[in-house]
Amino acid sequence: MKFKKVLALLLALMLVVTVFAGCANNSGDTTTDTNNTTDTTNTTDTTDTTDTTDTTEATTIQVAAIETAYGADVWTEIANAFTEATGINVDLVVDRNLEDVIGPAMQGGDYPDVIHLATGREAGLTEQFIKDKNILDITDVLSMTVPGEDTIVSDKIAGGFTETSLTNPYGDGKTYLAPMFYSPCGLFYNAGLFAEKGWEVPQTWDEMWELGDKAMEEGIYLFTYPTTGYFDAFFYALMYVAGGPEFFNEATVYTEGIWDTEPAQTCFDIVEKLASYTNPITTAQANDQDFTMNQQLVLDNKALFMPNGTWIVGEMAEAPRADGFEWGMTALPAVTEGGDRYSYTWFEQMWIPAGAENPDAAKQFVAFMYSDVACEIFAKYGAIQPVLGIADTLEGDNKLFYSIYDDGAKAAMGNFAAYKSVAGLGTVREVFFDPVNSLVSGSITRDDWINGIKTASDQMRANLA
Repeated sequence: MKFKKVLALLLALMLVVTVFAGCANNSGDTTTDTNNTTDTTNTTDTTDTTDTTDTTEATTIQVAAIETAYGADVWTEIANAFTEATGINVDLVVDRNLEDVIGPAMQGGDYPDVIHLATGREAGLTEQFIKDKNILDITDVLSMTVPGEDTIVSDKIAGGFTETSLTNPYGDGKTYLAPMFYSPCGLFYNAGLFAEKGWEVPQTWDEMWELGDKAMEEGIYLFTYPTTGYFDAFFYALMYVAGGPEFFNEATVYTEGIWDTEPAQTCFDIVEKLASYTNPITTAQANDQDFTMNQQLVLDNKALFMPNGTWIVGEMAEAPRADGFEWGMTALPAVTEGGDRYSYTWFEQMWIPAGAENPDAAKQFVAFMYSDVACEIFAKYGAIQPVLGIADTLEGDNKLFYSIYDDGAKAAMGNFAAYKSVAGLGTVREVFFDPVNSLVSGSITRDDWINGIKTASDQMRANLA
């Protein structure tokens, strides 16, 4: 009898212990971040549970960024700084062939929260997301306070960058892509060679052809290009040179009959003639793997000019070069003497897929890109954010490049309007720029190129997004 009473008492005590243990397990933070296995400090204070509604420390966003001339380390520093400022963890994916890395998962519906990948790449992934309207509206980010500061995002971004078709692709007054890493684009050359030869940088296209003939006598071609993708900034500036902003605005929405106008014919004439002055080895190397070989042609004095952006200095920093080499950059020449010269302002884009799992935290990451902390980190690697007053802090080659608009050149900005995906209709690059390879090799004619543009433009206009 006494044994039964003792047994009953022991069972009761065990039940009480079990209940209290269950309560204790349920009173803590249940939003444990399984992706952050290194943070074990959260268990040191079990008495203060008043901040259980703040789950930012348990949030992890995936950020996918293309590795360019700025390298991969910059993104590690940015991610760490963002986590320090917000408590939100970052799972980084950085690769030179980013589309190949994140593409398969996205086909299965698994999207990064933030993607840094510009338009104009061979794979056309960003353009595809634009066409399919699979990019999140981030207009509200402009009114957000920059993490770690007391300033709103719109007060930090330089004017015009959130008002172009590169960031507002649908013309609906909303921003979908955030501007990143702006760069004046133009024709880059060896200023040391020009000084040695006593050559003047051409101010008109007639002067450009004269220089091309003079250089060819010494075995130097006038022109090369890294890939046909680099013709976007070149062609946009050329449209401004040929017909000003009015022509550019009509052409980029595929206005009916626009390619039969005089400015359009001027653009086609210049590209056709430039193809005949291009180093013939260019086309074999004009791809995303070998493009630096074409850039090397300028460093080796085998071509005078190439279209590029300010990142070229970092990208070719370790490359061999001719004696006395010195970077130079000029805007596109004017059509006539005294006419306007233009330099396209190219910038990369960051965006949030519509299927992102953590859109609110992703927006905080985008907002952080314009913080003083982030801008300083980016600038250390040669990436310049489109933030007010940042040019005043530059020196060296960047001081030269970013002062191009102080030397008489006008800024060109914008691109072709987005259109819906249509079977058989290629990207802007495939229609307008990729055929330049065939123009250089002679496998198509000028008329073949123009007819392809006209046919595609009719479809693009009919399917504007």
